[in-house]
Order: sequence, then C-alpha cells, then structure tokens
Amino acid sequence: MQSLDELTNTTDPAWPLVQKWLDSAENKVQVLACDTALAKTALYNAQVSTFATLGAVIYHTGGIMIDNGWLRILGSGSARLSRSVPEWNKGKSIKEFGDQPDFTLVADDAIGGFFAINYGAFGADLKMVYYLAPNSLKWESLGLGYTQFLRFCLNGDLSDFYKGLRWSTWDQFIANLDGNKSYSFRPYLWTETGMDINKVSRKLVSTDELYKFNLSKQQEINPKGVIEKH
Repeated sequence: MQSLDELTNTTDPAWPLVQKWLDSAENKVQVLACDTALAKTALYNAQVSTFATLGAVIYHTGGIMIDNGWLRILGSGSARLSRSVPEWNKGKSIKEFGDQPDFTLVADDAIGGFFAINYGAFGADLKMVYYLAPNSLKWESLGLGYTQFLRFCLNGDLSDFYKGLRWSTWDQFIANLDGNKSYSFRPYLWTETGMDINKVSRKLVSTDELYKFNLSKQQEINPKGVIEKH
C-alpha cells in the first residue's frame, strides 16, 4: 500500500477545482465537515491519490449531500454521514483495505439506489459509474466517469433522473434524514404493484441492510444483474 505522503498530491491536487464546482453548483449542496484524522485514515485505506477527484472528495469532505440529502456522495465520514468510502466498501467490494476491487461504491440515495465505479464487475467500460436502480435492481451504466458524475450531481437535472421515484411530499422527509438510512418500499418498486411511488408504503431502514437486501433480491429476479445503458 502507498503511504499517506505518496497519496497526498501537493503538486496538482484536484481539490481547488472541486471547490470551484461546489461553489458554483446549481443544485442544493451541503459539504459535510471533514475531520482531519478521519480523512487521513480514509484516504490511506482507500489508496486513492488526491490528484484524483475521488481522492479529493475523500480527503477534504466528510461527504456531500445533494438536494437536502436525497443523494449522498461519500467522503471520509461525518456526523450525518458516518460511512467513509473505504469503510462502506469493506465487506462489499473488498475484503481488506488495499484489495483491488471490481467496483467501488461511491454514493447512494434515499430510496435505496447505489452508485459504483466499475473496475471490471459490470463490463468493459472501466471507470464508468453505474447505478443500481431501486425500481429495476439492475446496474445501469450512466456513461459518466466519477468526475463527470460528481458534476452531474451538482448541476444536473435530478428531477428528470429520478422521474417516477420521488413521491409528492419527498422533500418534507429528507432534510433531517440520517445519511446511514434509506427508504424501503412495499410493494417493492420493481414489481407491477409498486410502480406508483405515491401509492406504496415507506419505511426507514439501515442503508447497509437495504443494500444487502437489494442484492439478494437482484440474484432472484435478475441473475445477470447488469444492463448496458447508452
């Protein structure tokens, strides 16, 4: 594993550019406070350089909340979003810190959707971000690298992206939502009876539990798990 000094790029760090994007974001953005000790640990465990956008987000933020926390971009952990990128991936995409992953989970949302960078698990388009959609349980390629994905989260049309997945009063429930919890729905969103988000029941559950549940259901209804989306 590379040392923290090797991972901390002082010549051409990505953070100043990321800061500009955050400052000019069109969507509602909250950058969560960063704890220096947690940031150093997270960067070392993630083995990502601060030259990269992902490394900058890990090292300089506790996470980033978009649309009052509807969308959560993982960083190094904070009070509202205690999951760091490496800790969240341990036991999911890696067994131990330093392992070479086939994918890396980097963000998720309040309705049980998960975003991951592809390193071979989902297809040949390496380093593209995929979305595990809660209404299909398929990994869908967004056709965006992590930097492009971040910029989409900051400026993109999220209402269009989440069309059919936001109930009429969703914004009243999100502002104080714990970043480690997500909504589970009954009937399931991927079933015919669960297609109308305004007619299903909602329950807050652990995001970790929901991720594992969705993966287990994915294996039942969609063993291949992936759809190329262009």
